[in-house]
Amino acid sequence: SATSIMPGNCSFEEVDHLMKYLELVIYVPIFVCGLILNTAALLVFCLFLRKWSESVIYMSSLALMDLLLLFLLPFKMHATSNPWPAHLQPLCSVLESLYFVGIYGSIYTILSIAVDRWLAICHPFRAKQLRSPRAALLACGGVWLVMLGVIFPTSYRFREPGEMDFHCFHRLSEKVWSPVVIVCLLVFGFLGPSLVLVYCSLQIIWALQQSGQSSPQSRACLKIIYSGLSAFLLPFTPSHLAILLQFLVHQGVIQDCGAQSNISLFIQISMCVSNVTCCLDTLCYYFILHEVRSSRNTLQLSILSQRRATCSISER
Repeated sequence: SATSIMPGNCSFEEVDHLMKYLELVIYVPIFVCGLILNTAALLVFCLFLRKWSESVIYMSSLALMDLLLLFLLPFKMHATSNPWPAHLQPLCSVLESLYFVGIYGSIYTILSIAVDRWLAICHPFRAKQLRSPRAALLACGGVWLVMLGVIFPTSYRFREPGEMDFHCFHRLSEKVWSPVVIVCLLVFGFLGPSLVLVYCSLQIIWALQQSGQSSPQSRACLKIIYSGLSAFLLPFTPSHLAILLQFLVHQGVIQDCGAQSNISLFIQISMCVSNVTCCLDTLCYYFILHEVRSSRNTLQLSILSQRRATCSISER
């Protein structure tokens, strides 16, 4: 988030004032829609689907990540215009850490879904050994543990010790903008996952097109892949581009005050809009449910045809 005064003594008070209203306009619809859709999806996954397939496990974990993000949005909205006293700094560090756990946990869960689909469609024989509900559960648990283990130990970097009347989620310390932190964030938090995601998605699309299949399951799979790409690239590409630009500001590469002001506005808006992934993910949930229903219908038709064949043989 922006600071009122950045390197070069550029004042961003107008940007900060504008963001007090823009954040509410962006966050409130995301919070309401995301909370309803993700809660409904999680209830359907847990209560109405008897079989916990790999896809259902991944989607349930993704819904939990989204609900974690949504839980933190009211704190972000409050912190926009209300400074926090110094004694709440530990609580703020925990909330900020959980927010980044939700963001990057969602990224790696979406990545896990794409890799799981890639194995199932492009390497079906290997998938029989590697894919299982237990493996999916271990993968989701691993994402949660890695995110918590990586982000929480670094949360002390977010704020300067003894900072008085600070804005939580805003005005992070200069330690956060060190080259090591930003390079690791961009490479392991976005560039690496996005390359793997795009590669797996293109391989799946090519394989399905080459097979010439037009079954409900294959169509649902394509829709899951497209919605996963949308939920990943649309929210997170602008925000990570903004992080790179803001890093250049902190390193003194960009010194023009007008450019710094525009970057300040860009990073704050893009970080707000990135939370729309909580709503876009629900497209994946819908297509997963459609796929499960189609699989059930196919199974029922198969059983029915077998019964008919058995009856016709017995009648002869």
